Amino acid sequence: MSDTVFYHSGPTLTGRVVRLMPGYAREMKVGQPALVVVLTAATVGRLIGRAILSALQAGTRGASPRRWKELRKAPEFLVTPLRLRDGSGRLCEVEIHGHLPQSALEPSDHIQVTVAPQKDRTMPPKAERIVNITTGQLLRPRVPTLWSHIGPALILQAFLGLTLVGIVAAGYTAAQ
Repeated sequence: MSDTVFYHSGPTLTGRVVRLMPGYAREMKVGQPALVVVLTAATVGRLIGRAILSALQAGTRGASPRRWKELRKAPEFLVTPLRLRDGSGRLCEVEIHGHLPQSALEPSDHIQVTVAPQKDRTMPPKAERIVNITTGQLLRPRVPTLWSHIGPALILQAFLGLTLVGIVAAGYTAAQ
């Protein structure tokens, strides 16, 4: 058998686990336009919230808001290369993005992997779903998203800010 590593392009790949390679961290890309919109809207919401709090003389001080530089730095996620032999004996490689339980995949486990190509075609396909036929486990690795990176508090502030800007704009238009 040849030890040339193939990148399977089909939607599913069935074979036996040869080796789970050591994982490494990869930084997730954060789209600047979406981040600008959310931060701008959240700033409006935060300013209006502060104005209401100062009018009520609450005097409490919450956590400091996350800055542009902190949000621009993307979160890292775990990438674990997985090598397996398919039914025809070819050595194939896929990448698992996100965390899996340590005992989820063992060498010689019979697995079926649903794969998707990555944007960079020189990289192995990404495992979206893994069915460990040996143990009967269904595994779905999860990676952080832009919305989980931004966080629910900032998203809520942005929603409040956009809502208030919309109300002010509608009121201004109605007055004309």
